[in-house]
Amino acid sequence: MPPATEPDESTDAATSRRPRLTPSIADVRRAVRAVLPSADGASPLVLVALSGGPDSLALAAAAAFEAPRAGLRAGAVIVDHGLQAGSAEVAERAAGQARSLGLDPVLVRRVEVGGEGGPEASARRARYAALDEAATSTDAASVLLGHTLDDQAETVLLGLARGSGAASLAGMPARAGRYVRPLLGIRRATTREACLDAGLEPWIDPHNVDPSYARVRVRDRVLPVLEAELGPGIAEALVRTAEQLREDDEAFEAQIEELIEEICEPAEAGIAVSVGVLAANPAALRQRIIRHVIGSEFGISLSRVQTLEVARLVTDWHGQGPLDLPGGVRATRAGAYVVFSTTGSTEVLPHDH
Repeated sequence: MPPATEPDESTDAATSRRPRLTPSIADVRRAVRAVLPSADGASPLVLVALSGGPDSLALAAAAAFEAPRAGLRAGAVIVDHGLQAGSAEVAERAAGQARSLGLDPVLVRRVEVGGEGGPEASARRARYAALDEAATSTDAASVLLGHTLDDQAETVLLGLARGSGAASLAGMPARAGRYVRPLLGIRRATTREACLDAGLEPWIDPHNVDPSYARVRVRDRVLPVLEAELGPGIAEALVRTAEQLREDDEAFEAQIEELIEEICEPAEAGIAVSVGVLAANPAALRQRIIRHVIGSEFGISLSRVQTLEVARLVTDWHGQGPLDLPGGVRATRAGAYVVFSTTGSTEVLPHDH
């Protein structure tokens, strides 16, 4: 009889630490697996933007599991906005959770929040600047963000309330440059269950229950009322609407990209757009062209009212003077062109097509 052997304690310990595969964990892992980049040559790095909340923590756990199996490395970046007492401790706790999951590197970035647009917009700008810097410094192939289906539904409702147009109602893209949102098809309840099933203790951001924020009121008051009055499935319906509008928006953008070289001419300190082409196109395309030109040339966004005023230089021209737009840009009708310029000049320059 062969001698008895002792159980492998290291194997038993590893097994006891590994969470059992539950439906919630499987759903989050499957969503992450679907968006991971291919491993060509050297093992690429993906970073998880980790706050320590349930959505990003479930995402981090899934990335830690799936990335090595795809031949990738997975790390995390934690942004400390410094807006709450104890924020440094919250950030370090999230970093410790990331390390315990096996993520490497784990980066903590402290940012200063300030500037125009209120605290939410300022925090968002500071956060993305920190994420960009972290991704660039580590040569990360992508940055995974923890926005869920519920976040998308809230974004669509907020856009609807603000009258922001189809581009805003299209919600957050699943992929934008290096940023990827794997969980847009996953409910927030699923990420919470995944954390619970994996034995992870997420941090609950007090801002996420503060009714002074419009998004919190939409989450806690508006969506529940819609569900109660109109029936279940409202969040999913809003997300389907966003997907359809995004398809429409992408089709319009493709048309504009094809047109833009043909309809624009350089101008002094700006750009000139053909009145004839703008007039010949439907209003929806005409107004998108105007917004696209202003955005790409000057980096500013026009409201619908401002866009319609510019469009009147094409459709309702009766000698009105120039329009002052954000960013010191002026729109002027000059013969066969609408000229956008930072100096007010209407000189159209020769252009070799």
